[in-house]
Amino acid sequence: MKASNPYLQDLTKGIVKENPVFVALLGMCPVLGVTAFIINGLGMGLAATAVLIASNLVVSLLRNYIPPQVRIPCFIVIIATFVTIIEMVLKAFQPVLYEALGVFVPLIVVNCVILGRAEAFASKKPVLRSLLDGIGMGIGFTLALVILSTVREVIGHGTILGPDPESTIHLFGTNFEPMALFAQPPGAFIALGLLLAIVNLIFKRFNIK
Repeated sequence: MKASNPYLQDLTKGIVKENPVFVALLGMCPVLGVTAFIINGLGMGLAATAVLIASNLVVSLLRNYIPPQVRIPCFIVIIATFVTIIEMVLKAFQPVLYEALGVFVPLIVVNCVILGRAEAFASKKPVLRSLLDGIGMGIGFTLALVILSTVREVIGHGTILGPDPESTIHLFGTNFEPMALFAQPPGAFIALGLLLAIVNLIFKRFNIK
């Protein structure tokens, strides 16, 4: 498959070149709010990805039937429907994760990544391309959250897979004193800023545009 294939580009662009977090700086509210632990970042990423894929699919299917004058309200209704489903699933099967994510789950409805892809891509493109776009953007969003969560948890807590005592792995022994700042909201800004600087250096080094 050639790199110029539009379907391949739709799938891969959101992972690197148009990563919604590290490049477009979209969806910052959950990115900064839930990434103190890896499991929280992964859970939020997967939840947002599921909504993104489903909403892209439905918006693309209905794109010729939604009047332009009410397209944004229609997009929000579609997204809200899938967010409600995800919220109910999390509450039923992952109550601990649901409690940890808190208000950020219903806030997926107004996530700029999801609404932006519905408006900029799914409402204009056929179903398969919209589906691939949703998958790629979702993977990129989840990957960014996991990377940021890993940095914050390792530095801020000295653990991996916390905070559940049964699954938590302590990386540096009992004498390690973590930098608690990284576990707090200000630490999210610092960690994200450092990662953005690293990403920009990588992009310049390998001439990624």
